Amino acid sequence: MTIDKTELKNSITKELRRDFGKTIEEAHEYELYYAVSRAVLDYVVEKWYNTKKTYAKKQVKQTYYFSAEFLMGRFMGNNLINLRINDIIRETLEEFGVDINKLEDSEMDAGLGNGGLGRLAACFLDSLATLKLPGHGYGLRYKYGMFEQKIEDGFQVEYPDDWTKYGDPWSIKRMDRMFKVKFGGQIEVYKDEYGKDYYKMINTETVLAVPYDVPVVGYGNDTINTLRLWEARSPEGFDLKLFNDQTYLQASSKAVEAEDISRVLYPNDTKKDGKQLRLKQQYFFTSASLQDIVRRYKSIYGNDFSRFADKIAIQLNDTHPVVAIPELMRIFLDVEKLNWDESWNICKKVFAYTNHTILSEALEKWDIPLFQPLLPRIYQIIEEINRRFLLELQQKYPGDWKRINKMSIIGNGQIRMAWLAIVGSHKVNGVAALHTEILKNSELKEWNELYPEKFLNKTNGITQRRWLLKANPELAALITELIGDKWITDLYELKKLEKYLDDDNILNRVAQIKFNNKQKLADYIKETTGIEVDPNSIFDIQVKRLHEYKRQLLNVLHIMDLYNKLKENPYLDVEPRTFIFGAKAAAGYRRAKGIIKLINSIAEVINNDSSINGKIKVVFLENYRVSLAEKIFPAADVSEQISTASKEASGTGNMKFMLNGALTLGTMDGANVEIVEEVGMDNAFIFGLSAQEVEAYQANNEYNPYDEYMNVEGLKKVVDQLADGTYDDNHTGIFKELQNSLLYGVDGSRPDVYFLLKDFASYREAQNKLQNAFKDKREWTKKALKNIANAGKFSSDRTIAEYAKEIWNIEPVEVNDYID
Repeated sequence: MTIDKTELKNSITKELRRDFGKTIEEAHEYELYYAVSRAVLDYVVEKWYNTKKTYAKKQVKQTYYFSAEFLMGRFMGNNLINLRINDIIRETLEEFGVDINKLEDSEMDAGLGNGGLGRLAACFLDSLATLKLPGHGYGLRYKYGMFEQKIEDGFQVEYPDDWTKYGDPWSIKRMDRMFKVKFGGQIEVYKDEYGKDYYKMINTETVLAVPYDVPVVGYGNDTINTLRLWEARSPEGFDLKLFNDQTYLQASSKAVEAEDISRVLYPNDTKKDGKQLRLKQQYFFTSASLQDIVRRYKSIYGNDFSRFADKIAIQLNDTHPVVAIPELMRIFLDVEKLNWDESWNICKKVFAYTNHTILSEALEKWDIPLFQPLLPRIYQIIEEINRRFLLELQQKYPGDWKRINKMSIIGNGQIRMAWLAIVGSHKVNGVAALHTEILKNSELKEWNELYPEKFLNKTNGITQRRWLLKANPELAALITELIGDKWITDLYELKKLEKYLDDDNILNRVAQIKFNNKQKLADYIKETTGIEVDPNSIFDIQVKRLHEYKRQLLNVLHIMDLYNKLKENPYLDVEPRTFIFGAKAAAGYRRAKGIIKLINSIAEVINNDSSINGKIKVVFLENYRVSLAEKIFPAADVSEQISTASKEASGTGNMKFMLNGALTLGTMDGANVEIVEEVGMDNAFIFGLSAQEVEAYQANNEYNPYDEYMNVEGLKKVVDQLADGTYDDNHTGIFKELQNSLLYGVDGSRPDVYFLLKDFASYREAQNKLQNAFKDKREWTKKALKNIANAGKFSSDRTIAEYAKEIWNIEPVEVNDYID
């Protein structure tokens, strides 16, 4: 893309005057950000629609990625980099006396997701466009995202994340592409002219799905794909008559109820209303998306659905969008009047399913009394899918009712969405080699025996454009200086850095870049928390969703133990450490929120204890998000990846840390296994039970955490300190509950479900090895460079290329500059 400076200046000025009535000199930073974004978007739009026309003209196969969330972060910087116009924008703004970095900081993170699923989806869209693949995303346009996290008295408090309050310049509202989504009602049967039964819904609640399109720009090419996000609205909207009758709440009630669907990501579902809202969200975005896909297909091929599976591929990102399978069946059967066999054969060829976890909480099950009234026709279709599937099982396993009942999609009063996904998809993939093997040999063993041809692995990846080129520009510039810029689109090029592993000059430059990034993060910590940290200390960082299996509590127990030792001997030979946490806990997850309080209570004690001479500091950074992650990953020395072995499907934070030169401290879980395969055991710090050992303890019920509590040096003291008042939980009893979860079990669970006490001694030993290794700064930097050089496998470009070839059967498409 070529942009003329004069044209760009004129376009920015025009956007400012149109939207704000101001000149560049008068504009505030956000107003200028908005104007620059719109000016750049003007250049993008022509190519964007040109891309769509090209796809349609060539009648290519296209893939659609269904995800309830897309954790995009900020749009501006990523798009400027991928358009390769970042320099000219910077130079243009400098002429106006504007710092592009301050301009980017004025942009709010898009509130479209939280954690790995959403961030993965965003990386995948970036890679699809960069690889010139025709692939698009569908999801919900949340008004408030998940929530904005504030820490008050050490506790997490949730506030609305109003990310569009100043406007959203990168979204284009498409009122011409609205669809109706219907809930509830009754099923009415009618016959066609040939006497065949058809179904339609009557007396339904109707909600409008309004699409917003966001351009997804490929790096250095003319491919611009689309992220289409749906906003929920009531078709009736505001009732003026009720308002004039002075029944004000009722006048807006239908609009409010409809808009709740796209208001908040992952609403608290501890009660029935929350569960129902989640199901509404899932059906709403999948129904609207499928109606849109069918519309697109029919605009080219009319009513001939014989080529549908040849032209459409849909990837289901975990179980949240699996209701799309019976919904597409409904569209084929009730709207397009196809027969069952034809419809089902198309569906199975179109859908593929990614399993992201073995945790039962994520393998969604819907209670029939909740599901059936809300989606009666969809439930009816699921029943028929299951009836036919059970016949298949009875033929395959005659008389094996235990197996048949276990594999039934409907059972124990619930619909098992993961089972529906497997039955209705042609491929099922895990997201790391270990995870996939656990699925095949343990959690989904019966399914792998039934459908061995369906199962395969696709190890996750990250986009180096955001997580190195954008997040760590100083390191990116050094890499380009040393090996050229091909790594931006081929991360395996980083392997060439290995020839510099013994080059002292390069090692010193890498170390200096790391220090500079640590200083920037230290400045941010001082500004936002008031805590002073030493950039010469080890920056030991754990940032990820707060969940017990991710074991932030294990990290905390070690910090408590280290502090106890320093209190006993302030002159203990301990390398100065800064322990940094960032995490959000689900609003209804009491113990996860208790761990956040514990981290902050410990920080309050340790950071204000002058007797330990500042040897350790503890920092909790509130409201962890993409823009904050871009500051954290480049500054990390240590990447904490300490989940219980076998519980983390993959992880992508481990890859971002690795790419930026942090060393992994972790269990052999998820993608950690593959990271160690790439860098070698000498360049990571591995501890703890293996996945096989964890499974054996669980199967045999042999583990007694009390043994560890009594026999591991120092462990009893820290576990006791959870409940003896050493750390203040504001009289909530939450620290005692954490202690009980380790020693006695809570809520009907066995004690220490995630083996924290069992792995404690091994974790502490790995921490000791780590701090001793850090003393040799040259050797440490060499290990860091070794990690960077071997991060090539973990690009989402590699992952998406594998999806395209082995699951979606799509190929790159060259976009012509002009369409006849």
